[in-house]
Amino acid sequence: MTPDALLDLLLPADLSGLTAALLIAASFATSAVSAAFGLGGGIMLIAVMAQVLPAAAIVPVHGAVQTGSNAGRALVLLRHVDWPVALWFLAGALVGAFAGGALAIRLPAELLRIGIGLFVLWFIWGPTPRFQHMRKRAMTAAGLIATFLSMIFGAGGPIGGAVLSTLGLARQPFVATQATTALMSHVLKLVVFGLLGFAFAPWLGLIALMIASGFLGTLAGANLLGRMPENIFRTGFRIVMTGLAFSLILRGTASLLAF
Repeated sequence: MTPDALLDLLLPADLSGLTAALLIAASFATSAVSAAFGLGGGIMLIAVMAQVLPAAAIVPVHGAVQTGSNAGRALVLLRHVDWPVALWFLAGALVGAFAGGALAIRLPAELLRIGIGLFVLWFIWGPTPRFQHMRKRAMTAAGLIATFLSMIFGAGGPIGGAVLSTLGLARQPFVATQATTALMSHVLKLVVFGLLGFAFAPWLGLIALMIASGFLGTLAGANLLGRMPENIFRTGFRIVMTGLAFSLILRGTASLLAF
């Protein structure tokens, strides 16, 4: 089989090999960021994907890649999951997934890109959500809000993580439960987008390659990025993400003004 024939088999018809290579590299890099610093990989990946993918494919394909990324962590730490907390989250996530999906399919491509850009800016520069003296049932609200935002903007993890951090879980249960709730959110996202008619089949080759490169990025993250001082990383991360966000906002605005 020739390289061109292999690319035709693995990639959607309107996606170039260069764009696919960029996304596979981005999956590696953003997984390394998450592994080394514990933050930012998912939101960075959605910002990159929004630059090059068709608007209708951004959130579903991102969700599929993140499902693979979170599944590994969740399975490895399965015995540490706090299941009452996870199930409260799931109850809210079920509502958030269907409500967010119904809105997401109605958003014009230009507004979706602007929305993702604004969401990224809020994530980078906005105040960190704080939830004091919250009970475990607060995870129901967290599941609803986080999954609703994830259906539209691709990433709502900071909401769920912020609530989860107030529950006093030890380190292993915290990481295990966070991975499990994120996995629940992304699986629901795939189910809802599938029911709403998104065709995942043409994207499966790219998704598999991005999951594989993300796994390698996770393994390499501590060695490659852990040597960088965290303050330098955070500064660089904010600069890069702000540039990506403004690029999305400007592209979406320019498209709106062109009508």
